[in-house]
Amino acid sequence: MKVLYTAKATATGEGRNGQVRSSDGLIDTNLAVPVEMGGAGGATNPEQLFAAGFAACFHNALRLVARRAKTDVDGSQVTAEIGIGPSEAEGVRGFRLVAALRVSLPGVDRETAERLVAITHQVCPYSQATRGNVDLTVEIV
Repeated sequence: MKVLYTAKATATGEGRNGQVRSSDGLIDTNLAVPVEMGGAGGATNPEQLFAAGFAACFHNALRLVARRAKTDVDGSQVTAEIGIGPSEAEGVRGFRLVAALRVSLPGVDRETAERLVAITHQVCPYSQATRGNVDLTVEIV
C-alpha cells in the first residue's frame, strides 16, 4: 500500500493521566481517566479521541459513497460511541473496546440508507481496522 499520510502522536506522563501531542502540535492536550473508571475526569481520554476519529472517518466515507451513488446526504450525521470494559485473554486481565455508530440520514429512504451504510462499512478505514477486533453495532437513526 502506498501511504498518503501518517499521523504521529506521542503520549507522555502517566499514561491515561498524562499528555498527548501530535507531531504538528494541533493536538496538545492533557488526558484524564474518566470519573466512571475511578479517575478525576476533567480532560479528554483515548476513547473520546477514538470516537471522534471514527465518527469523522465514517462520515467522510459515507459522503463519498453517497456522492458516487448520486444520493444527497446533506444534513447527515455520524455519532460514534466507544466503550471500554474489563476482559480477560489468555489468563491476563485487561480491557476491551466496544463501538457503536449511529448514522442519521434525513431525507433518505430506509432501503437506500441501509445500502449506503453497508457499503460505507466496507470502505471506511476505521471499520476495516476494527473488523473482527472490536464488537461494533451500526444503527440508522
